[in-house]
Amino acid sequence: MKPVITIEYCPKCGWLLRAAYMAQEILISFSADIKAVSLQPSEQPGAYYIYINDDIVFNRKEYGGFPEIKIIKRIIRNIVNPEKNLGHIDMN
Repeated sequence: MKPVITIEYCPKCGWLLRAAYMAQEILISFSADIKAVSLQPSEQPGAYYIYINDDIVFNRKEYGGFPEIKIIKRIIRNIVNPEKNLGHIDMN
C-alpha cells in the first residue's frame, strides 16, 4: 500500500504557504510512489512536522529550521522509493 504524507504546520506562524509549496513539490516528485499528501494545521505553536504514514520523518525544531526542498525530497525518497533517481537533486 502506498504511503500517505502529512505535513503538520503552525497556522499562527504563517506556515501554510510553505506547507502547500512542499506538498506541491512532493506530489510532483512522488506522484507514482505515494497515495496522498495532506496538510494539517497544528494546535502546537511552532510545529512543523512531516509524517510518512504515522512516523515523523522531519521535525523543524530538531532540524533547527527549514531545509531546502531537496533535503525533504531525499528524506522521503529514502523511505518510499530508495531506488528513485531525483535527477539534479542527486548531483548536489
